[in-house]
Amino acid sequence: MMRKIPVFTAALLVLLSATTWAALPAMVNDDELPSLAPLVDKVSPAVVNIRVSQTVAAGGHFGDEAFRRFFGLPDIPGGGQREVASAGSGVIVDAENGYILTNHHVVDQADQIQISTIDGDVFDAEVVGSDAATDIAVLKVDASGLTDMPIGDSEGVRVGDFVLAIGNPFGLGHTVTSGIVSALGRSGISRDGYEDFIQTDASINPGNSGGALVNLRGELVGINSAIISRTGGNVGIGFAVPTEIAGSIMRQILDFGEVRRGLLGVSIAPVDAEVAKALNTSVTSGALITRVEPGSAAEEAGLQVDDIIVAVNNKKIGDAAELRNTIGLMRSGDEVDIEYVRGNDRRKSTTALGQQQTTASVGAEIHPGLVGAQFAEASTTGDDGVEVASVEPGSPAAQRGLRAGDIITAINRRPVRSLNELNEIASSNRILFLLVQRGDRALMLQVR
Repeated sequence: MMRKIPVFTAALLVLLSATTWAALPAMVNDDELPSLAPLVDKVSPAVVNIRVSQTVAAGGHFGDEAFRRFFGLPDIPGGGQREVASAGSGVIVDAENGYILTNHHVVDQADQIQISTIDGDVFDAEVVGSDAATDIAVLKVDASGLTDMPIGDSEGVRVGDFVLAIGNPFGLGHTVTSGIVSALGRSGISRDGYEDFIQTDASINPGNSGGALVNLRGELVGINSAIISRTGGNVGIGFAVPTEIAGSIMRQILDFGEVRRGLLGVSIAPVDAEVAKALNTSVTSGALITRVEPGSAAEEAGLQVDDIIVAVNNKKIGDAAELRNTIGLMRSGDEVDIEYVRGNDRRKSTTALGQQQTTASVGAEIHPGLVGAQFAEASTTGDDGVEVASVEPGSPAAQRGLRAGDIITAINRRPVRSLNELNEIASSNRILFLLVQRGDRALMLQVR
């Protein structure tokens, strides 16, 4: 049986314990106690808080003028719109030119952006460029006396490495948490994105988005981007975009003013054991080519329908999504080594990637029921369909059920393979029946 300790004795032990802890020396046997404070002092000035304001629709019927008049409701200033503010984080990577890396979702559709440094200095910032698919944006401020953080090699990061996460969680201001790298190469967090996340158990919370993931050499190895949580708070599973990706996106934005994403030019399907049995092949993983675009990089490489791509640049391709992700994270013009299986033969070929077409169409120019939506070519791998790039809340397109990320594959039973076909079919019909692919589901939406 556990022996009971008298109350006064327990209190004395607590007091002695607290006194002993408070009296701990700064050194033991002439060795300094370990501390991350010098590292934090060095890198924190490069991490900034970001405040974003934007104007959004008030939402619901209360933003409709006729509805408000009918029920005698007061007018809403700004025509049923309101201003909202949100907070995030960013990392200064070029102090001389004032360039800051952050997340696309932090600054998307922002009307005004302000950054504040750890010293309390506040500057207006502008978006130089942004890429929703990798969730990376580049900001610029006109300021002197900034401190930047060196960009490290994220390809050298290993599971088990110690890291710090620095950002602005819940708008509290500069906050530092620590942990380790829990996993590498994570994907599937966002169905429509191009992902190769670093996973960490360093505490990441809302507001940390766009902040720094730092190694113990004081180098930036990732831009904190997402968490998995049922409550919205930290549960020890956070994700950061590796600097290999973030740096590539930033260079493209600064060099070209846009992201020039690589295009292989194939339509593909996943390969698993069931598919392998049906095809009578020993290959049980990879990406099956179902179509090769004329004049594409794939055609130049000699790829054919029924080939199975199993590796790109010596990196194994497990399924169709992994091929899309791998190619989509490369830039146009990059040379790639493609390993594929044709029949029973394993072959290799080299080709230079083409460029994904990024031309977008505005729904208002196509059909009254599509007002508020923007459309873009669906995929860097050449999959059929047109992607819904964005949908304004409360717009006619939103009211008819369209969501960002939807893939429109047919209209009125006519296949849609490009923006030109979308424009041609939709603009010549009053009633539209859109066949939409949403994740693993197909659905039909009616648009008038």
